Formats: sequence, C-alpha cells, structure tokens
Amino acid sequence: MEQELENRFDEFEKPTIIRRKLLPWWIKIFCWIFMLMGACSVGALIFNLFTPSIRLSIYGFTTYNAFSGIGMFIIAIIIFKGYTAYTLWFEKQNAILIAKVDAIAGIAICLFSMIILPFIFRSIRFEFRFELLLLIIFYIRLNKIEYEWNNLKTI
Repeated sequence: MEQELENRFDEFEKPTIIRRKLLPWWIKIFCWIFMLMGACSVGALIFNLFTPSIRLSIYGFTTYNAFSGIGMFIIAIIIFKGYTAYTLWFEKQNAILIAKVDAIAGIAICLFSMIILPFIFRSIRFEFRFELLLLIIFYIRLNKIEYEWNNLKTI
C-alpha cells in the first residue's frame, strides 16, 4: 500500500515533456493561423447563405460561392488544415502523421493547380505557388521531429 502511494506521488515529480517545444516558431504561428481559418471557413458557409458571393482561395483554386464544388473543396482543405493545426498544437499522438498527410495532399494539390490546370483550361496560365516551398519545408521539418514526437512519454 505504501509503495503504491509512493509511486503515485513520484508521478508529480516527473518533469512534463511538452511536444510543442519540438515545433519551430513558424509552425506554431501557422497552427494558430490555420485554426482560425478553419473556424472562419465554417463562418464563410454561414455568411454565404446571406450574401451573394464570398471569395475563397487556396493553392491556386478560387471561387466566389462557398456552396459550389470548388467552394466545398476549398472549405474541406481549410477545415482539414485547421484540424491538423489543432492536433499539432494540442500535442496529439497522431499529429505528425496527420500533418504529413496534410503536407503531401497540399503538395499534390499545388502541383495539380500549377501544372495540370493550365493544360486543361487555356484561360489559366502557369503560376508558381509559393505555398509549395513552405509545404516542402514543413514536410521536411516533420520528418526531423517525428521520431522524438512519437517516442515522448507524457504524463
């Protein structure tokens, strides 16, 4: 009985390890930005019920109607990015996996909008998307912290 109580009190003396410390400052800033954007995208859906148009844009896709196919696609991307940011900020165990899926999907969508869309629609011209570089850097950084993130034992 005494040893069981000692073991319980030992837990309070262990330093808490915070996974958030593994994230660089710029990812922490983007976490907040994308959590806010995720909330705002839900607001955009509601707002678009009362207004004729609302501009949505990400990764080279743009629309003025949240209830169009492209609008729903953009909102889905932003909500997923918000969820990814939430898992990173609140140090969920599977956050790195979700963030890597987000980065790979973002890279694929960016490449599609840069390379494929100009061939499908002649009115769209090639534009280099700066987000592509950020997504690649984000993915590389996730790879660097993945092992430590997954092997931290938090209380």
